[in-house]
Amino acid sequence: MDIWLAISIGLLGSLHCVGMCGPIALALPLDRSSQWKIFGGNAIYSAGRLSSYFLMGMVFGSIGSGFEMMGIQQYLSIIIGVLIILGVLTHSNLFSIQLPAFYRSFISSIQSQLSKAFKRKSNMNLLGIGFVNGFLPCGLVYMAIAGAVNTSTAVKGGVFMLAFGLGTLPLMWAVGVFGANFPSMIRTSIKKFVPLFLLLLGVLFILRGANLGIPYISPMLVEETQNLNCH
Repeated sequence: MDIWLAISIGLLGSLHCVGMCGPIALALPLDRSSQWKIFGGNAIYSAGRLSSYFLMGMVFGSIGSGFEMMGIQQYLSIIIGVLIILGVLTHSNLFSIQLPAFYRSFISSIQSQLSKAFKRKSNMNLLGIGFVNGFLPCGLVYMAIAGAVNTSTAVKGGVFMLAFGLGTLPLMWAVGVFGANFPSMIRTSIKKFVPLFLLLLGVLFILRGANLGIPYISPMLVEETQNLNCH
């Protein structure tokens, strides 16, 4: 379930990515002499972005292992699910998160470096732009990170975030390859289903933490302790 959940977050959430990161995809310093070179350049950029997601997933998956050892992983999952559902029901912008001033300053410096990178054409530069872009603040990425924390291991967390990144590729790649010709009506049509998807996502997080013992949907995160009899 984790893999498909991560892909679904990326796929439907990429509607948000098109609006926020679409301008970056359109402004990439690609060799636009042919469609194949545009396609290849976007692949290199995407590889950089997926690499940063995988790295973050490993870090936060390791943090999740600490929560598991403390016995609070199931409660964390329920809290995440409740917050997602409340965000949908109250029409809160789940993808808009206020960051501390010092972090905003740090992000501004990264964005300044990115603007310089857009003036250089090379494959390594495209890889670097993608890698740095993966760390830019994004509510959708934070939601995926929450899922990575819930996997409770570094490897699983990395794979979760990698699957999330793969889910974002179809729409983001379409924007990068087709540019201004990308039909905005697709985004408008699918966007209607995003709240329903988020509600389902919230329910899944709650069920995951409910410890019901249902395979793939509500696995046993906390096993019952057994009494040991000494003879």
